[in-house]
Parts: sequence; structure tokens; C-alpha cells
Amino acid sequence: MQIVHYPHPSLRWKSRPVSRVSGALRRTVQEMFELMYEAKGIGLAANQVALPFRFFVINISGDPDLADEELVFLNPELSAQSGSTEGEEGCLSVPQVYGQVKRFEKITVEAYDLDGRGFSMDLDELPARVVQHETDHLDGVMFFDRMSETDRQGLEPQIDEFVTVFRHQQSTGESPSDEELAEQLSALERDGFGG
Repeated sequence: MQIVHYPHPSLRWKSRPVSRVSGALRRTVQEMFELMYEAKGIGLAANQVALPFRFFVINISGDPDLADEELVFLNPELSAQSGSTEGEEGCLSVPQVYGQVKRFEKITVEAYDLDGRGFSMDLDELPARVVQHETDHLDGVMFFDRMSETDRQGLEPQIDEFVTVFRHQQSTGESPSDEELAEQLSALERDGFGG
């Protein structure tokens, strides 16, 4: 498992709900936390590791030693969104690219944990921003899609560089074609998480 970079097709995939908590899902979540810490991140969505399912992991501290701050959100739904705040965001799928993004200041998120229990959280500030960013991933939305036209244009050269590198990997056979990757995602969707 690895964190995929833009424009990998999974990053534009509308993820499918998780239907059950399995051993495979638990192992995947653990591996995602490890990858996230390795990349110095505070959140990671399933489609950032090329899995077409609706879940993400976060640890706002970014510190693997603070495991009690680890949260897993299965099938998250956002509601009670209010206020507006702008802040800098980055993304592990476009490393070293940052931009100002407007988000709701306060949100309520409802989701399921790894025990299959539903929970609800009222969030603001950084936790609210991270949950909105990761939920966007599950809908195939990148943070730069939410930036103002002017700000986004400033990032275009950096984003284009990711596209160039990705297409080059495909042309040399180092990475499968978009069609093959989409077929892999569809197959995963059909199979779901086994045992």
C-alpha cells in the first residue's frame, strides 16, 4: 500500500460506503495510520491509497505516540455546517503544495467506528477543517478545487508537474494506464473488504 499522487484516478473516484467491518479493514486502517505518520500527515482518506471506500483516518496531533488521538471515520456524513473560515491546506497526494481554502467554521460529523458503532462529533477549527478535507477526498474533490480562481492559478505549475510525472510513469509502463487503474478500482468495489 502506498499514498498515490495526483492525478491518480482514485483521487477523483466517488467512494462507495463500507458495508461491514472486517479484519482486512482493520489491518488497512492500521497501515494507513503508519503511512500517514511516515508522510508527516494528520489525515488520510482511503482513496489516497487507491481504495474506493468511504472512510478516512485522522490524528490531529500527527504524533504516533498519541494513539488515543487516532480517529477512524467510516461512512462519514457532515451536517450543521456554519460560519466561514479560511486557512492553509496541503495534501499528502500533492506533497509540498499549499493553498488557502475556505471551509465551514463549524460542522457536525456522524460516522461509524471500527466496532461498527455510530458516533457524532461537533467540530470547529483544525479538526473541522481536516474532516471536511478528508470527506471531500471521498467525493473525488481535491483541496485546490475549493480555492479561489486566482489562488488556484498560482498553483497550476506545481499541479501540472504532478500530472507530467504521473503521465511519464504511465508512458514508461512504471504505472498502469488510467483505464487499468479504473478497472482495478471497480474490481475492489465489487469485492469489498474480504475476511
